[in-house]
Amino acid sequence: MTHRGTLGSSPSSSRLLPQLPSTRRGFLAVTGAVGGAAALAACGGATGGGAGGGSDDGGDLQGVGNNGQAGSGRKGDAADQLYIAGFQWSPPTNFNTFAGAPAWPASSNVAQYVYETLLRFDIVTGELLPGLAKEYKTEGTDSVSLTLQDGITWSDGTEFTADDVLYTFELGKIDPSLGIASFWIEADEITADGSTINIAINQDRKNVGSVLTQLAQQFIVPKAVFEKAAEETGNKLATWETTELLGTGPFTLELADQTQIILARNDNYWGKDFYGGLPPMTKIIHPIFKSNEDGNLKFQNGELDVMQQFVPQLWKMWEGGKPVGTYLQDKPYFTPGSMPMLLINTTKPGLDDPAVRKALAHAVDYGSIAETAMSGYSAEVQASLVIPGGAEDAFLDAEKAKADGWSFDAAKAEQLLQDAGYAKGSDGFYAKDGVKLGPWKLITPQGWTDWNAALEIVAKNLQTIGVDAATNFPQQAQVTTSIQNGDFDLACWYVAGTNPSTPWQRFSDVMSNVDMVELGQTAYRNYGRWENGEVNDLLQAAAAAADDAAKKEAIGALDDLYRKEVPAFPLMYRPDEFFEFNATNWSNFPTEENDYAPPMFRGAGNGWIFKLKKIGG
Repeated sequence: MTHRGTLGSSPSSSRLLPQLPSTRRGFLAVTGAVGGAAALAACGGATGGGAGGGSDDGGDLQGVGNNGQAGSGRKGDAADQLYIAGFQWSPPTNFNTFAGAPAWPASSNVAQYVYETLLRFDIVTGELLPGLAKEYKTEGTDSVSLTLQDGITWSDGTEFTADDVLYTFELGKIDPSLGIASFWIEADEITADGSTINIAINQDRKNVGSVLTQLAQQFIVPKAVFEKAAEETGNKLATWETTELLGTGPFTLELADQTQIILARNDNYWGKDFYGGLPPMTKIIHPIFKSNEDGNLKFQNGELDVMQQFVPQLWKMWEGGKPVGTYLQDKPYFTPGSMPMLLINTTKPGLDDPAVRKALAHAVDYGSIAETAMSGYSAEVQASLVIPGGAEDAFLDAEKAKADGWSFDAAKAEQLLQDAGYAKGSDGFYAKDGVKLGPWKLITPQGWTDWNAALEIVAKNLQTIGVDAATNFPQQAQVTTSIQNGDFDLACWYVAGTNPSTPWQRFSDVMSNVDMVELGQTAYRNYGRWENGEVNDLLQAAAAAADDAAKKEAIGALDDLYRKEVPAFPLMYRPDEFFEFNATNWSNFPTEENDYAPPMFRGAGNGWIFKLKKIGG
């Protein structure tokens, strides 16, 4: 798989894995190291030059189906509308972006159609592109400064100011239950001097990457609106309910009911000069379906233009003549952006032995998981916590991962167990000193069908090598509690997806020994309670790395320790978001050959919204 240039993705139930949860309950510590260039050029049209998208009534079209086909366009008002799906599965009731489960598009770090962020992350190149800020720069690990764009206004015409930015982050102090409170773990101060925002980095942690992640993921909200909300709720912002949205983005909320959410284009959008024009669609419409199957059928028939949801064997649509496309022309079709892990509870007898954990890693048939559970949408899994083939690729030592890691080899798995002193009993399962390898339950939520299928494969693989294992799929809330409290044996669960602070953040999620909690208490990282005396120093060194070369060296040391200890291991790669389009009415979607924007809905993915071309005139 090739890629362009040098960051809880949703399994088949189409849930979005959290990137920056609105409340601390779902919080994964967002911490990281510096990566990428130190500054952005203050240039307009970051996603490509020229005017915004227009009509295209023939000729050689770009960004169409993987079979090279396109439709002939829709008639009437629908021709000027973009139909999108996969983000909202119930009637919208609340557009408070800080609520526990806000409706699309107010849901945190999803799409910058109404709310926008200061910077925009590109999952393919790892670049941080301009957003509400036209440039940023770092001063080592001491500070980050940003310069705001000129002429930004809220959609009601009122002026956007630096005070809106400062207040958005101050909300983490006003209501410490909010996810934005994590900003103040990594930053000591945020101030403004005119249109320049200055952030002082916590010098005990020096995690510039985590600050950049929040700058690229945190929606900036209007101070005037949220000050009133704080007063109404006694500073309990997560409890505030609203059916209105006021943002700086290119669209406004027009309608939300039980069947759909409609966004209308803001023709006075501040960014039309910066982006080279307004978006060509007058409205974005998100129908609300009851199931994946309903959405998949509408998508196949060209009634949806672009969506984010799991479609088994998507290629059958373009093989059947439909103008359906993906960013990559060949398998795995999607750019990898997340890494579902087999979490291992290292407090359990047997699972506390790294030799057993490495044997389990050798026992798993990753190819079968990729082809069956993931419909071929996963590249070959490597023995590393770095995701290959995208923004993190520069930090992967593939040769070491192959030489010192693991791959599917059942005979090797049994040999490792035997070398460690385990022997099969009369029941066919390995044991040592009275400790039997199992019975262990493999858990993940009921209805997360691709993860369910993956664990069925894992359970069968473990049984084959003499480990007593079986699946169990409770409801999501029960699984979440069990994992956080350490009340599990083995589990398929998520860790940090690709973002400006990964791969550092993922190593922290899996391995950090900072703030370890006892069994029965809620953990937000290192759910397996793996203990090690050297990992925190390695994490700190990686967090404070001053440039990419130093970061790569530090990440390599962490990966070496990871492969030695195997506290968890990946089962598959997944896209950060499933980016699937149907070129019935619109062309010029981003693809590997037409790579002016990444295959994303959030972050830098808003670039393609301005560049689509209407088919049929």
